[in-house]
This record gives sequence, structure tokens and C-alpha cells, in this order.
Amino acid sequence: MNLENYEKLPAEIPVLKQKDLIYPFMIIPIFLDKKEDIIAIQKAINDHSLLFLTIKEEKDTFGTIGTIIRKVTLPEGRVKILFQGLERGKILDITDKNPTMAIVDKVTPINIDAKEIKPLLETLKEHIITLSELNPFFPKDFIKIIDSNSDANRIVDIIASSLKLPLEKSYELFKEIDTKERLIKLIHFILEEIESIKLKNELSQKVMEQVQEANREHLLKQQLKLIQQELGMTNELEEEIKEYREKLEKLKPCMREDAYKEIKKQIDRLSRMHPDSAEATTTQNYIEWALEVPFCNYAKEEFDINELKERLDKDHYGLKKPKERIVEYFGAKELAKKRGEEFSGATLCFVGPPGVGKTSLANSIAKALDKNLVRIALGGLEDVNELRGHRRTYIGAMPGRIAQGIINAKQMNPVIVLDEIDKISRYRGDPTAVLLEVLDPEQNSHFRDLYLNFDLDLSKVLFIATANDPSTIPAPLRDRMEMIFVGSYTPQEKFEIAKRYLIPQEMKKHSLKKSEISITDAALREIIDKYTKEAGVRNLRRIIAKIMRKAAIKILEGEKQVKVTLKNLKEFLEKPLFGIEEIDKKDKIGVVNGLAWTPVGGDVLKVEAVKYKGKGQVILTGQLGDVMKESAHIAFTLIKVLIDNKKLKVKERSKEPIYYKYNVHIHVPEGAIPKDGPSAGITMATAIASIFSEKKVHSDVAMTGEITLSGDVLPIGGLKEKLIAAYKAKIKKVLIPQKNYEKDLDDVPNEVKEGLEIVPVKRIEEVLDHALVK
Repeated sequence: MNLENYEKLPAEIPVLKQKDLIYPFMIIPIFLDKKEDIIAIQKAINDHSLLFLTIKEEKDTFGTIGTIIRKVTLPEGRVKILFQGLERGKILDITDKNPTMAIVDKVTPINIDAKEIKPLLETLKEHIITLSELNPFFPKDFIKIIDSNSDANRIVDIIASSLKLPLEKSYELFKEIDTKERLIKLIHFILEEIESIKLKNELSQKVMEQVQEANREHLLKQQLKLIQQELGMTNELEEEIKEYREKLEKLKPCMREDAYKEIKKQIDRLSRMHPDSAEATTTQNYIEWALEVPFCNYAKEEFDINELKERLDKDHYGLKKPKERIVEYFGAKELAKKRGEEFSGATLCFVGPPGVGKTSLANSIAKALDKNLVRIALGGLEDVNELRGHRRTYIGAMPGRIAQGIINAKQMNPVIVLDEIDKISRYRGDPTAVLLEVLDPEQNSHFRDLYLNFDLDLSKVLFIATANDPSTIPAPLRDRMEMIFVGSYTPQEKFEIAKRYLIPQEMKKHSLKKSEISITDAALREIIDKYTKEAGVRNLRRIIAKIMRKAAIKILEGEKQVKVTLKNLKEFLEKPLFGIEEIDKKDKIGVVNGLAWTPVGGDVLKVEAVKYKGKGQVILTGQLGDVMKESAHIAFTLIKVLIDNKKLKVKERSKEPIYYKYNVHIHVPEGAIPKDGPSAGITMATAIASIFSEKKVHSDVAMTGEITLSGDVLPIGGLKEKLIAAYKAKIKKVLIPQKNYEKDLDDVPNEVKEGLEIVPVKRIEEVLDHALVK
């Protein structure tokens, strides 16, 4: 090669990236198979230019400038070159990417006076002598190299190349341009190497001593075993330990190294213990728990979206929107899997009142995916160790609920239902923190159970949560989950569920045949309306089970067929307990139908108001919460404003405003039941307006909505449940906030919308116009 270019630096030359540092004094063979590397060296040959070898193809990166002495073409498109290093260099700028071309210049070292170099070289020689004594493979010729070479930088490069330093340290030394600093750093690295070798030698000595001790112990054990055999003594634990070892070896290919080491360690400890000791019992319990973890057992990840739809439709009547959301969730998950992408969807959380089928939906999902289902009840969970597991130092320690769930499922990828996640409490530690780790895809692949003392991979587990009230779920945990709301059932939906699922299931549980018992449609509707008061069907199932039990007695007494009708229903059940009463058809002053949401569905609450001689005070009864008390005061103030502005006419005339002459008493019946919530404002305002204007309120009108001081009607929650309650009570017209009408009406069942006149309102004037009898 023509080396004239070496004098022309800085210059644009090809760059070749290498895994290891090449030092300037080296002549080494380099094998290449990448297309871009072969193009780079060919360009260097064609242009008679130098070649720059470096570990990073970036600006300001240091490397070695050199030349290609020889090129040999090898089979399969590979190339071998013989490279000679000339000088350290540095990339000033990248000019091209294919092949990588860069402006490269020589690195001029900062040399120091020989007087300063000499003591550093003497120190270096001392440490090299020490290193060569500790490490027989370290070259001893370096002392001669130091004595015979006047270039300190050359000395550093030669010694550094033989030290086998980590790449980061080698590069740190390589790029240093201050000769004094290079020598100091090299001495420092050699000292580290010396300390490392000393430590290794000490450890090796200790290991040898331990091996000798272990051999001695093994020999003594063998002798003890022979003595026991001679005396006719047997150890039952030995057979069990042998079984543990065999089972562990079978599971080894499926488990992580930390799990294998921990279980093997405990088996080895058990083999050295007296079988009757308390510690042996504790250790044996641990081994049996640990070996029950189904390391090798995974359910097949097969998914058919049509099968999921069919299963959900077969197991559940109605619930159109929740079922759609479930299918969409798993459809997106399957699509990501087929395309080799990671699915980052949040954990599903079914939210709704008790008995609406939240856990049942999870069960249907597990059946469709052909996976085992485990339910972990979190209600009232106080101790974080119940989830994480107890450390084995505690008496009665055992794995946490998560680990036990996987063991009980006998699969590493089951469906785990975290039931009642909204009812977790804090007492010892923070269970929420553990659940955050469990539900986080970035962390749950290494979930550490404190009892097992090794990591469990929860990344394949499908977690599904259930909750009644999402507002009580801690915000960070709520952020990890996708809420799917499962609302109340309409009477017609309950009727269909009872006919299709509950009655056949309870007949089977009570060993009754279809020919032996029947429940008429009229009787079933009566049960739904008068004997249950719930959003779901759990209590309805209990009532049907009660009928089945009584029917079973009648069959045993000789009856061939039991028929439950509206007439004989009282023979099977006591007097009606619940039911939303139908509205009073008589219009009254100061009595308004309000709509309320309860944990078991909607309800119709009458709000009553009367006025009596006084000084304009407001009295509230009915065990109202702070929000409802505020609503009452806002409503009273608003009606005062309407009277002052003559938007509400009053019959009584006097100099003093009428509201100063009377006290107002507002009462919400069923005073023993606490009531609160921002949805009774317009109801209270209508009742107050009725007593002051002395106009009756339409008895077939119900309403829900909050009110502001300026008279605007604000949106509310629980619209579906409230409208169902109005439908049951045979209300004709319902007033709801305009915003709820625009966004929430799609969730309401068609039979309810068709049976009610739903009127959206924006202002209190509209409410009074619809509610008051003219």
C-alpha cells in the first residue's frame, strides 16, 4: 500500500467497526463477511487510502489508523485482510454511511518531561513484577520492553493489550492523550488486577478447604449409614428425599435457575437434618409446596373469537355492551399475537352491583380460552404478606395467594379473578403495591414470593378484576385496569335469565325433573317484582332455590307434579318483601317523585315539602348526607330568586316576600336509610316551588338532576338504574339533564325507553313547566 496518504491526514478514509480495540503496533488478520465491511476495505484498496478501525462509528470516537497489507478472498463471500496499525486517530466528522466514510486525523499525545516519566515507569515495573508472580500466564518480558523503549505511549499500548481489560476500561486508556495520565491509569488498572487475583486465590483456598470438609462429612455419613444398616435402623426420610430429587430433575428444564438452586439447596439441607426435628418438618413443607408449582404445565394458547362470542351468549342473557368490549379486547390481543407484536392492553375490571354476573363473565372467558380459573377474594385483605407470601422464619408460613392460585390451577397461565379489588384495606404493608407489580407487564415476569424465595413468571397469567365501586380503588391501581361496567338488569332481562338459566340449574341441583315442577310466567314475574330488590339475580336464585326445596318435599309426600302459580305462590314463599311500589295516581302539592341510585339498583324516592308559619328557615329530615343538604339549600335559594324575579307566581300577596313568612320542611321518607348524592336538586326545587305557588305536582312525573344557583340542570350518574326504577313504578314521564340525554341514553334498555317519555331539561324553568299542574 502507498503510505504517502499517512502524511496527508486529516483526510477522508473508510471506517471499519470492530468488537475489540486494535492497537497501533499490531499486525493482525481480520475476517469479514458483512457486505458494508467488504465494500469499505475494497474502497481503501482501490483508493490506495488508509483504513480506520474503531469500536463505534461516531463522531469524536478514537481508533487506530492503519493500512491493508494483504487481502485474501475466502469461500461463501468472506474476505480476510492483514491489517497493520500505524497510529492512534480520531473521527472528526462522518461524511457517508454506506460504506462509512469519515474525516480522520492523527492523535498527537501530550508528552511530559523525562524526569516525570521515569518514577512512573519505575512504579509500573514494580507492579508488573508483582503481577507476573501472581499470574504465571502474564508475560515477564515487559520489564525489558520498558527498559529498552523510550516511547511511553508505546509501552502503555503494549502492556494494555496483554491485560485483557474490559472494553470500557481499555477504551478509556486508549483515548487518553495525556501521557502522564495514561501511565497513572495503567498503573491503577494493574493494581486492580493484582487485588483481583489475590482475592481469587483466597477464595480458591477457601473452596478447597470446604471441598475437603464436605468430603469428610460425606465419608462420615456413609459410615453412619452402614452402621444404621448393620443395626437394622432405617430412615423413611431418605426415600422421600430421593423422590424430591427425581421430581426436581424432571422439572429442571422448565424452571428458572434461581428456582432450581433454591429448591435443591433446601433438599440438600433436609438430607443433613434429623428427621424428627422441627426444622426438618418446616423444610419438608417448603419443598412440597415448591415442587407443586406447575413449572412445565401451560395451557395451550389457542383462541377462537367466534367461540368466545358463542360462549358469552350461551352463558349470559343481555349484557350487550360488556360482551362487545370483552370480544374487542381479546380480538386486539389475538391480532397482536399473530403479528408478533406485544399486546399492551390494560387488565380487565368488571364493575357493577352484586349479582350481575361479573365473576360469571370471567368464568365464561376461561372456558372459551380452555384455561383453568382461580378466584382470589380480596375483600377485607389487610396484610400484604397474604399476597406476597410469608417469610419462612414465621410459624405457619405459607405461599401467598397468587402463588397458591397458580398451584391450585395446576397451570402457569391460568385465568385469575381478583375479586372485590375495591375492598382492599391497609393494616400491615400496602397490598396495593403488590397488585401494581402483579398487573404490570413490565414487572410481573419476575414476581418474587417471599415464602418460595424465587421468582414466578406471571406474564402469561390472564388477570381479571371485579369491583362494586370503582371510586374506592386506589388511583394507581385503577390506572392499570380497563373498566367494563356491568349494569342492572331490567325486569324482562331477569325474567329471561330465570327461565333460561336459574330455574334449569336449580332443578338440576335439587334433583327435580321438568315433568315434576313448573313455574308459570305470571308467578315468576311476581317473584321478580315483589320478592327481590337487587340489580343482579343472586337473590332471585335464592328464592327459586327455596321454591325447589319446598317442591322436593311435596314430591316426597306423594305429589306427582308441583305447579307454582300466582294463586298458590304464598304456599312456597312468605309475604312480598320488596318491590318498587307503583306511584300514587293523585296529584299533590309538595310531593315529587325523585329517582335514586342504590348499590342494588335504582329506586323511586318521594320528596315531600310543607310550609308553615315561621321566619324563612329550612328544616331537613330523612338522614340526608352533606351533598343533599347543600342541594336543598341551593334549591330554596333558587326558588326565592324565581319568586323575586316573578318567574314563579305566588297567590299570597304582602309587602314582605312570602318566603320570609314561612319555614320550609323538606323530608325524604325511609329516614333510617342514609341518603346522599348530587342528583336531587331539581326534585327539591320542584317540591319547594309547588308549596309556594300552591300548584300540584304531576304524580306520573319523576325526575333526577342537580341544580345550580343560576338555575342550570347538571348531569348525574346511574341513569340506567334510575330509569329502570321509574319503569317498574309505572311512571309515564321522566325529566333528566340534557347532557345525560345526549351521552347515556344508549345504555338504557329499549323496553325501558319505549315505556317512558324521557324529557331532557337544561333549566329549572323547563322542569317546573313539565312538573307543575297548570
